[in-house]
Amino acid sequence: MQDLKTRKEFLKIHFISPVLALGLVFGAMAAPKLAVAGQTDSSTQVPVRMVVTVKAKHGAQVPAVAKDDVAVYQRGKVHEVTSWVPLQGNRAGLQLYILIDDTARHTLSLQYSNLRDFIEEQAPTTAIGVGYMRNGMVVVAQNPTTDHALAAKALRLPIGASVGVTSPYLALSDLMKKWPVSGDRREVLMITSGIDALGGGFFGSPYNNPYFEAALNQAQRGGFIVYSIYTPSSGLADRGLFRTNLDQTGLYLLGEQTGGQAYYLLYGSPVDITPYLQDVNANLKHQYELTYLAKAGKKAALEPVKVKTEVPDTGLVTAANGYVEKGM
Repeated sequence: MQDLKTRKEFLKIHFISPVLALGLVFGAMAAPKLAVAGQTDSSTQVPVRMVVTVKAKHGAQVPAVAKDDVAVYQRGKVHEVTSWVPLQGNRAGLQLYILIDDTARHTLSLQYSNLRDFIEEQAPTTAIGVGYMRNGMVVVAQNPTTDHALAAKALRLPIGASVGVTSPYLALSDLMKKWPVSGDRREVLMITSGIDALGGGFFGSPYNNPYFEAALNQAQRGGFIVYSIYTPSSGLADRGLFRTNLDQTGLYLLGEQTGGQAYYLLYGSPVDITPYLQDVNANLKHQYELTYLAKAGKKAALEPVKVKTEVPDTGLVTAANGYVEKGM
């Protein structure tokens, strides 16, 4: 009996224990994987910054929105919000370019008193530039300046039909390429018909316009926000409703995809652009800088993003994509 007991202990030590030991080894190997699965690998994440505009619904007063009220979704996943800064006080810096299509009708000048009021109402920290779009480029009449009276003096009559063909999207790209990077917001107000005789083809559709696509891509990568107000072009009264709608569609998409907005009437130019200017002004006063963490890829890319809040009667307006830098 003693021999049998000794043999059982021998088997337990030399055969059963190795099996248990092997299980412990695999368990030890698996344990770190379980721990990692419940954590965020910060080495694969990069900060993404974008400007968010807070808007009140139903004409209510725009509320203050706190960081904890904001959620960021990318491809169905929630991303961590690391910073939410109101762009006011010492963070109120803004560079705003007003771009006027040089093919616009001379009647646009009837709106200049409203436009001057808009310029002079801007915050002292806002630097305003004025440029004219023609021949696929921007002719700068006034570089960004906080002297708003000086910026207002740069308004002049558009040249009209004699300026020849133009492309507002190619002109916008020209401006963005030359616009120095700074810590300030960079936003644009375009006053144009949206007609792109250079890149829009016969129907003027933005969906097959390489200049539109390039401008949109560049704006999203650079964090530019673009607003536009429709005004008809000279010599194109017979363009037709269908083509005019396509031109305005391009402006609408540019605004929606960059976090801005396009203002226009379906059947013609507005009699008074003051309500549009007031809306832009309100947007500029209620903007925040959002920073969130996103998974980095092998190369930098634009990734779709949605920013939401549960604050009642409040909406957040952002670019459709965030620019995610490549990983290390």
